[in-house]
Amino acid sequence: MFTISSRDKNQSSKPRVVIIGGGFGGLQLAKKIKNAPVDVLLLDKHNYHTFQPLLYQVAMGSLEADSVGFPIRRIFIKQNNFSFNMAEVQKINPESNTLTTNIGTIYYDYLIVATGAATNFFGNEQIAHFAMPMKNIPEALNLRSLVLQNLETALVTSDMKEKFALMTFVVVGGGPTGVELCGALAEMRHLILMKDYHGLSKYDMRVYLVEGRDRLLAAMSPQASAKAKEFLVKDDVIIYNSAHVESYDGYYLKIDNGKTIKTRNVIWAAGVKGEMPGGMPAEAIAKGNRLLVDEINRVKGYNSVFAIGDVAAMISDELPNGHPGVAPVAMQQGKLLAKNLVHLIKGEPTQPFKYFDKGSLATIGRNKAVADFGKLHFQGFFAWLIWGVVHIISLVGFANKGVVLLRWAMNYFTKNSDNRLIVRYYNTETRMAESESK
Repeated sequence: MFTISSRDKNQSSKPRVVIIGGGFGGLQLAKKIKNAPVDVLLLDKHNYHTFQPLLYQVAMGSLEADSVGFPIRRIFIKQNNFSFNMAEVQKINPESNTLTTNIGTIYYDYLIVATGAATNFFGNEQIAHFAMPMKNIPEALNLRSLVLQNLETALVTSDMKEKFALMTFVVVGGGPTGVELCGALAEMRHLILMKDYHGLSKYDMRVYLVEGRDRLLAAMSPQASAKAKEFLVKDDVIIYNSAHVESYDGYYLKIDNGKTIKTRNVIWAAGVKGEMPGGMPAEAIAKGNRLLVDEINRVKGYNSVFAIGDVAAMISDELPNGHPGVAPVAMQQGKLLAKNLVHLIKGEPTQPFKYFDKGSLATIGRNKAVADFGKLHFQGFFAWLIWGVVHIISLVGFANKGVVLLRWAMNYFTKNSDNRLIVRYYNTETRMAESESK
């Protein structure tokens, strides 16, 4: 344990910039401030950066977990003003410019909260207990284990009702993550199930998508939304729009449209909320557990605390709900804040943040995707190619780019994958026992 709690204990005379979170925004800020007269300390509870857009492929066994993660220290190996500590920040103490962490007290001159988002179960503790989230690599591996374990059990059970429940998958949330998960499950059903699991029929496997809004991919164009739904319906995904989950006890999922589905597999992709340490006052926190920030991402009421990405809420008349929770927002905010921190240190005017929307993409499986670029809208194979190129370019690390590209090529031509390994057993017995006792 160590303590750096006062200005004179800071080993350098340069201002200390502490970044909490090694996601897209935090990495961009740290990179862009490399030539500034500051010392940068990045804190994260993991020692790696996660490329979240491909987590669903880890969960579905298309990619290895290592290929979507990259060691943070390796990214900054040549940056002299950078250091990293694996730490969990428990509390922000803005009155003393310190952080309370599991490795001690850390001092900062400028603090950037870039902790991203966590799964939002909207206060429903039952759903939080029984449904499967997928916001990080451990959760993706848990989901992969659950899916594969249930298929293994379905192969040997003599209880037909239990077999159908084990082979029934419900994805809650019709945003990009939910749509991509459904597309991957549909691919497994049509291309892999009967090939790998002799004795199971694709006609016994069902995939449902439950979305609270009247259309899928609500943040994208109506054309993209309609085409995504068309692709999924053709792959036999059952879609319920304008429907909300009321309860799930590990066996029965109840929806407010009157439907009840018996399933052992509920994947929750219905919402997110800001994930941040304690210590910030209520008046600085907006809806969705996000920090209220001004036009330069400075937290309301503080001169030296900033927030970027999913945990930041830059509210305006134009954006009453803030910016969308997507990686480009976090990256652009991180880049600009790096410049503005230098301006603040030098006493120069700062530049307000303006988000430049480069477009949106979502894939619905093999050769199927939708893409919006301003007034241009693409669907099908061409959009799928664009999606693949963009994601390969965006991956951190040359090795990861090569591994993912090679794995995609092998999966495409073989119509199969070698990554459906149950390397970490996910124990469902405890939660099932709790359900039976109720």
